[in-house]
Amino acid sequence: MTADPAPAPPLVLLSGDPLRPRRTDPQFVDEAAAARAAGAATAVLDHEALLAGDAERAVSRVPRATGPIWYRGWMLPTDRYAELAAALAARDCHLLTSPAAYRTAHELPGWYGTFEPLTPASAWLPCAPGRPPEPTALARLAASLGGPDGPRPVVVKDWVKSRKHEWAEAAYVPDAADTARLAAVVDRFVALQAEFLTGGVVLRTFEDFDRTVGEARVWWVDGTPVLTGPHPDTPGLCPAPDLAPVAATVRRSGLRFVTTDLALRSDGAWRVVEVGDGQVSGLPAGADPGPLYQALAAAPPAPHRHS
Repeated sequence: MTADPAPAPPLVLLSGDPLRPRRTDPQFVDEAAAARAAGAATAVLDHEALLAGDAERAVSRVPRATGPIWYRGWMLPTDRYAELAAALAARDCHLLTSPAAYRTAHELPGWYGTFEPLTPASAWLPCAPGRPPEPTALARLAASLGGPDGPRPVVVKDWVKSRKHEWAEAAYVPDAADTARLAAVVDRFVALQAEFLTGGVVLRTFEDFDRTVGEARVWWVDGTPVLTGPHPDTPGLCPAPDLAPVAATVRRSGLRFVTTDLALRSDGAWRVVEVGDGQVSGLPAGADPGPLYQALAAAPPAPHRHS
């Protein structure tokens, strides 16, 4: 009696080149090669069609009845990701990260509760693009983050992105009790995000990180760290963080494929600056994607527990 053959690795669906939709986007060519080297088949997603609302056309090059799929490509709004999942399901395929799990990892309100002990204190208010919260509502939000000595400095972002490259005008508020300054920074942030504002406004308590060390981006597959490297914004700095406290939290989250960005606080504690869905987190230039794709190819093909 012969044993049943091992299941094929999940297919890897990569963003296509906008100018040549049948080909992988140049940003992901090395990753496509790494996936195939790990034994996984690859297919191309028409990213532009998906963003335009035509999910059926976007997945038209995905073979039917493929089974489990990992997506690796450009960031997607959560509603477009849900449309992608539905279009693939219609072709008898399923994403190993469900829409609910994608939202949990991709947006701060989804992951904050699990990671709260390891990350700066945060509070948020929903708002629509172009419509920042009222100054009185922002003042109450900032007051909720106050310490024993009163309000603290805060960093402004939305549920996914910050404007850290416009630090003084659209990200950092030195004293959250300065309600005029707080409202001005939030207004500027919302204006710069424009239609790309996601969810609303988040205030994060400012923590002093050692910028000479840099941030580390850690890739986790089923609770195991499979790749640690520099953050894409600081590719020349490659810290080696203590992962033990983070590992337990990632496993508790139940998220199968996530990233954590870690920074060293001035008191020597490693802190989670950001959590992201691993499917849309960027690798730094020159990083070897091999270990990541070996882990993805070996991942069990069971659907994610978030439904």
